[in-house]
Amino acid sequence: MKKIIFILLLSSFAINAQTKETITQNRTNQVGIKTKKDFRQQPHITWFDDSYQLYQLDQKTIKKLKKHLKNVHIKVFMAVWCHDSHREIPRLYKVLEAANFNQDNLEVIALNRAKKTPGNLQEGYNIIHTPTIIFLKNGQEIGRYVEKPRGNLEKDILKIVKGKSYKHSYQ
Repeated sequence: MKKIIFILLLSSFAINAQTKETITQNRTNQVGIKTKKDFRQQPHITWFDDSYQLYQLDQKTIKKLKKHLKNVHIKVFMAVWCHDSHREIPRLYKVLEAANFNQDNLEVIALNRAKKTPGNLQEGYNIIHTPTIIFLKNGQEIGRYVEKPRGNLEKDILKIVKGKSYKHSYQ
């Protein structure tokens, strides 16, 4: 009887350690550089596809955006646990695709709850809210979109890339 209890106890510890390792591994896989392909897989596909499909593009603004996105680099700081990121990141992909934006100029970085990554990819960018979408030209920030639009996503991006006065939601 003692052997059976010992074996059950040992099995319980082994299962518990394996579960903790899986949870830790899943959390670790949630941070760092991401691509659209990452979001089109479990566990993200549902929120990504829903927001992507439901978003109605402002075609008039998209046409204007096309010529102003050349030579722009975009650095996105988001979080897979953040409802605002769930809403805005799929929309951003849809807008950029419609505007024929060069995806090589897009970097999406997923942060943990402390708004950090293992390689400190967020360092120097003053990330307070997610998502934060930073627009750069010649390596210099020309503006940022934070968490939610002031008008709509397309119009906010257009203001930023045209160099017009734009204040994000927390300014």
